[in-house]
Amino acid sequence: MIDVVLPCLNEAEALPWVLERMPDGYRPIVVDNGSTDGSDRVAAAHGALVVREPRRGFGAACHAGLLAADARWAADGAAEVICFMDADASLDPRQLPLVADPVVAGESELVLGRRVPAERGAWPLHARLGNAVLARRLRRGAGVAVRDLGPMRACRRTALVGLGLTDRRFGYPLEMVLRAAAAGWRVAEVDVSYLPRAGRSKVTGTVRGTLRAVADMRAVLAEHGQGQRTTIPA
Repeated sequence: MIDVVLPCLNEAEALPWVLERMPDGYRPIVVDNGSTDGSDRVAAAHGALVVREPRRGFGAACHAGLLAADARWAADGAAEVICFMDADASLDPRQLPLVADPVVAGESELVLGRRVPAERGAWPLHARLGNAVLARRLRRGAGVAVRDLGPMRACRRTALVGLGLTDRRFGYPLEMVLRAAAAGWRVAEVDVSYLPRAGRSKVTGTVRGTLRAVADMRAVLAEHGQGQRTTIPA
């Protein structure tokens, strides 16, 4: 079994499609981060384990999901590999084996899904450019050969807990890659389809969300010695 953490904030519209497409052997953990649209009820109705994380923040939701997976493993010992993906229907759960299989096979310690837009407009140009700047910084500064800080990813649960991630905002995915590289993990990348999300993005869809994500990622880069002058459009 493989646990799949889905941070969630008002994704009731997208969750049925996402959860119905979960592959066999993959167990969804929906972390409700203060939704007001009944996302928690929708997730439970579709068979997901629902975890409530009242502290707002993408990283807070991811970490709560990781702890829930760790507690579940302590109870049944079934899932050592853990995946993360967005709950907004921009990523197809049926592609989760693309990121998980190399980890299961011992070929990589962390696998990121490089987003390839499936339709025109699925990934706004300003967001793609910002991601490219960040990925280039990772390649040059941290020696991580990635082209996308993909939200669909897989690694081993115990190893991830051991990294001791501390960011609880939008810098969490970046910190994961930086700490993994520093620990000598083999980081790989595979292509996954990127679809138009359901509803409006909390990050790229608003100026406030974009600025918040930029500030969080700058803080993580600075903390890990990657410099404070890096400009990261989002």
